[in-house]
Amino acid sequence: MGAAGNLLVIDATVVTPSDDLPARSLPLTFFDVKWLRPPPVQRLFLYRLDRQHHHGTAQQLVSDLRRSLSMVLTLFYPLAGHVRLTPGTDRYELFYQPGDGVAFTAAEYDVHVDDLASCSDDEPVPVAKLAPLLPPLPKGRAVLAVQATVLLGGSGLALGITLHHSACDGASSTHFLHTWAAACAGVDMPPPPVIDRTLIADPKNLYGIYTKGMVPSDGAEIEFAGTSLASYPADQLLATFTLSQELLRGIKDALAAEAARHGAATMPFKCSSLIAAYSFIWSCYCRAKQSQNLVDDGDRTKTTYFLFSVDHRTRLDPPVPKWYLGNCLGPAIAAARHDELAADALGGLFAAFTAIADALEEAVGEGARDRWDGCVERVKEAVKAGVLSVAGSPRFGVYDVDFGFGRPAKVDIVSVAKTGAMSMAEGRGSLGGVEVGISLPPAGMDRFRRCFSDGIRAVGGK
Repeated sequence: MGAAGNLLVIDATVVTPSDDLPARSLPLTFFDVKWLRPPPVQRLFLYRLDRQHHHGTAQQLVSDLRRSLSMVLTLFYPLAGHVRLTPGTDRYELFYQPGDGVAFTAAEYDVHVDDLASCSDDEPVPVAKLAPLLPPLPKGRAVLAVQATVLLGGSGLALGITLHHSACDGASSTHFLHTWAAACAGVDMPPPPVIDRTLIADPKNLYGIYTKGMVPSDGAEIEFAGTSLASYPADQLLATFTLSQELLRGIKDALAAEAARHGAATMPFKCSSLIAAYSFIWSCYCRAKQSQNLVDDGDRTKTTYFLFSVDHRTRLDPPVPKWYLGNCLGPAIAAARHDELAADALGGLFAAFTAIADALEEAVGEGARDRWDGCVERVKEAVKAGVLSVAGSPRFGVYDVDFGFGRPAKVDIVSVAKTGAMSMAEGRGSLGGVEVGISLPPAGMDRFRRCFSDGIRAVGGK
């Protein structure tokens, strides 16, 4: 797998919106402030370049990226700003003023694209080899930074995106990326973002509940968590596991058979491909931990958790537009005993599915919004006890982010190496399905790969 390569920074600039815009402030909602303390999301797009894209042409692509980013920031101007306390208050806002912009780093890296975007599924890559391609956020609570890196010999181009979650969620951030890609490629852009935080009503003062104790009494502001290379664990690996449509059908069939074996005439909850993937990975993850003796005997009967987000844009009253720029996510928290999840492959799979289905029903069912006041504390309890969380979604279409030089060869959410989450994206190949990114130390990764293969055999996959 090799060691990390050498990164040479060619240029570091600040890209400002192409149009002159006045100072503007955007208040954070209760959906936004939940994300002030967690670290930013760091997503890496790896593109293979044709032979016609020699080194000089690759540098031109970097210039095109910089130019088109300036155009798109006129539409997504809050991403050029920074988070601050609104003067004279204890409430946070996203503030833009003339001169603000996005830190844009142009670099070269002496690693070939094929060493970063392995063609082999589940082949791990050292996180230390990927981390130099991701920019840190500048000090001052900026919310977005970009790095475009030409890879060895012009073999590829890496686009690293660091975006703080307090500014917007995955639906919004990928809307921004699709818009930027279209502007760079010279094709029709998606609809512009809807920038209006008054669309999020807060009659129960959830903002105050969520930020209780968050603003220091001396008026100091929250500093964002670090995003430097040093903040990544030294021995972490990152690997992608693909669940094809055929495998997902096998998982659903296996779950239906288990439900029947448990005496249920029908499935307790409709099993979507996403829930099937969640259930499969969570059960594999717990079996891998137990087999590696990472779970003490006294913890085997304790509750462990699985945390995923639900988009509430269409569920609010009135609904929030699809292109709303901001956060509109609520947590769904599945809970199950570790020994039940880590049982044999089918038993663990069914235990995971049942818990996840119950969590989804609780998150979107009747009376769900009446429980929002306690969601932050429930998440904290889950994290303290032990949780596997989810970053990304197959619905975001990250493999369609084409800046005019082809679709990505690989997309990773590298920040899962720090957060311990699993990443999700749509499958790259003709088999469709979903991709799951897992980051573990070498021994843990070997065990997870074996549990993943065992799980495939248990559901009749190949």
